[in-house]
Amino acid sequence: MSNPNEAPQPQQPGAQPPQPGNVPPAGYQPPQGYQAPPSYQAPPSYQQPAPGYQQQGQPGHGEGFRFEMPTDGPKNFNDVLPRGGFSGMFKVAGMPTELKVSYWIWLIGGLLALLGGLLGLFGSIVLFTLAPGIAVVVLLLVLIALVVAAAQIVFAMKMKEGKEWARLALTVVAGISLILSIVGGAMANGQSNNWFSFVISLIATVLMWLPNSQAWSKSVKGAV
Repeated sequence: MSNPNEAPQPQQPGAQPPQPGNVPPAGYQPPQGYQAPPSYQAPPSYQQPAPGYQQQGQPGHGEGFRFEMPTDGPKNFNDVLPRGGFSGMFKVAGMPTELKVSYWIWLIGGLLALLGGLLGLFGSIVLFTLAPGIAVVVLLLVLIALVVAAAQIVFAMKMKEGKEWARLALTVVAGISLILSIVGGAMANGQSNNWFSFVISLIATVLMWLPNSQAWSKSVKGAV
């Protein structure tokens, strides 16, 4: 049995140092020529990540709804017209599902409004033979409805091109639909069908402003 008071023998030259994780005895002296391994240093090309950096695979905070005023307003009349004319009216390839649904609602609603306006135009012409004064008012309202319907179709096609100003214009159209619903409901004692039109327009408006739709519009805008 070794004496605990006995001093430890010095390490012989060439002996191996204690393995990592083993605690050396008291008074241990490393052999001559032994060098401790250098501490790890990052390579010169390594740079600290920027603040807020998220490693790939880690969940980050998604970008939610955020309203921004459009910066791509039309500069002339040609900027308002659909690119390539109306031949691509029914082409929606590459658009997210939310924006496709919104586009179809605006487009079909505008086409139906145009059809109704044309029928109202013929009706107002017939009305001239019975009540010219009322016919003038009806004709004026029908012409306004035709202009709004045509504008809705054009705005929907420009929205499909990723134009932010067209999305804002369609939002204004939804606001006009709300006003017409309130006025129509007051005149018809709540029996107006304009509320259905407003609800549809509201759904199309919400779909336009969802984060996925906004991200697509920004990507299209950056690619142009």
